[in-house]
Amino acid sequence: MATDESKPIPGGNTVLVEFDEGIAWVHLNRPEKRNAMSMELAREMNAVLDALETDDRCGVIVLTGKGEAFSAGMDLQGFFRASDAVSDVERHRAYRETRAWQWRTLMHYAKPTIAMVNGWCFGGAFTPLICCDLAITDQDAVFGLSEINWGIIPGGVVSKAIATLMGDREALYYVMTGEKFDGRRAKELRLVNEAVPAAELKERTRALAQVLLTKNPTVLRQARMAYKYAREMDWELAAEYLTAKVDQTTFVDRERGREKGLAQFLDEKSFKPGFGHYNRDAE
Repeated sequence: MATDESKPIPGGNTVLVEFDEGIAWVHLNRPEKRNAMSMELAREMNAVLDALETDDRCGVIVLTGKGEAFSAGMDLQGFFRASDAVSDVERHRAYRETRAWQWRTLMHYAKPTIAMVNGWCFGGAFTPLICCDLAITDQDAVFGLSEINWGIIPGGVVSKAIATLMGDREALYYVMTGEKFDGRRAKELRLVNEAVPAAELKERTRALAQVLLTKNPTVLRQARMAYKYAREMDWELAAEYLTAKVDQTTFVDRERGREKGLAQFLDEKSFKPGFGHYNRDAE
């Protein structure tokens, strides 16, 4: 795990972190298990995400997996059997820790998140995939909701997660049949933004992360949160909320993006929206 020794990052076992010019590459690190998610991984991931949120070396998080898989889902032995073997209190804690990082934290994280699906993505892995802001996949990655074949239903909040992006017909088809599909189909189903050849996956993801790093971080965070909260509201409530959010963004933005952008567009004629971003370094 590449870190500044003066500011160590949790992890190093089931989760590895690498810093790369503002990008934190967060790797699920159980390649021998296709990165199936265990109780230990949940605890480690919560600690990692908590630390990265206030770490200046991280401007964007890319979530991916070591080896040939993004994640094969929940570890049947290391999570379900393990949580069945402990007390009821410990079992509920294990579920709470898993829910914390997979959706409660990722859904409302302070920094942009990108899922990079580099191989197998099954079952419970759909939740963190969908709860990241953006997603890029290997076009030949293998996706599946295979729980029906095990005699169970999709666990956790997977059904809720897929319902936020996939249409009912498509979601129910894969839930009910357990059929696998590839990255190209994942793009058609709106689970990812792009499906690219494996050889281009990391560089395309890096390029997207670098675009996000050029943006005003306060405004980027506010824009992400405004969208996520407004989509759950009716029109009238959304109108009131978003008007207030605009004012709040102007107030908390130490970079004074709105002031600079308007001045450069209207007064200096040095900035055209749609052709790049305003000069963030201007005084």
